[in-house]
Amino acid sequence: MQLSPSKTLREIASYIDAEFSGDPETTVSGINEIHRVEAGDITFVDHPKYYRKALSSKATTVIINKRIASRNGKALIYSEDPFRDFVALVKKFRPFKEAAGMISQDAEIGENTHLQPGVFVGNNVKIGKNCIIHPNVAIYDNSVIGNNVIIHSGAIIGADAFYFKKRPGSHDKLESCGNVLIGDNVEIGANTTIDKGVSGTTTIGKGTKLDNLIQIGHDTIIGENCLFAAQVGVAGCVNIGDEVILWGQVGVQKDLTIGSGAVVLGQSGVAGSLEGNKTYFGSPAVDALEKMKEIALTKKLPEIIEKIK
Repeated sequence: MQLSPSKTLREIASYIDAEFSGDPETTVSGINEIHRVEAGDITFVDHPKYYRKALSSKATTVIINKRIASRNGKALIYSEDPFRDFVALVKKFRPFKEAAGMISQDAEIGENTHLQPGVFVGNNVKIGKNCIIHPNVAIYDNSVIGNNVIIHSGAIIGADAFYFKKRPGSHDKLESCGNVLIGDNVEIGANTTIDKGVSGTTTIGKGTKLDNLIQIGHDTIIGENCLFAAQVGVAGCVNIGDEVILWGQVGVQKDLTIGSGAVVLGQSGVAGSLEGNKTYFGSPAVDALEKMKEIALTKKLPEIIEKIK
């Protein structure tokens, strides 16, 4: 999420009543969790396992729960609970804004776009030209939809990220302040859900087609002209190239990459990054031809066992 106007390190620290190290006039231009940070962003880290990743990231400022000297030119804000303070900043700069009606008055809707009965369009939504939004679609705040997009009944665009911190006896929610961007000529099937970014943008590239009952997690970036069949589930922070095909019920683990032109056959589980222009099958997904050979050999096991008795 970008801050407009930008804030200084001194100002940000004052909002959460925290001490800091670094130039007090350091510019903080955005708020982002670690997977999608850019220069000027503030992020947080609360576990030693991720200190190095945070301190070597593009982020300019890091909220951290350890008193260490500044590294790599980073400004540091010291906090007993960085998760709590990050959430406090999100709530300050992007508080919940109640809807005043089914179609927000500040929504921008392009020429020749049709909204069927029961469509909800939230605050600061932008929808392009020649779109068809079918009944009972919900488009949450700050979503951006291109031209010639079709969204079928019951789809939800921009629900909160599924991102929680486990506490003793509870799970604390990381409030979402990102959005969803849908490119031109995209079609989204009935009852498909696309979560907004935790703090960045969940992106569906132009020409991509999503079937019914698909889940796309927060901050995932899907390329152009992809095809996803029914009941595909993609976790958060996944990077998917162009012209990727995921057949029915494929599950994709978080924070990995699928290269352009890859095909993943139905009911496969993607547990690690996949190269492009190959076909995969199985759980975990591997080269489809090799997997088929493995299955064929497995069927011969009773015969082999019988021969060696």
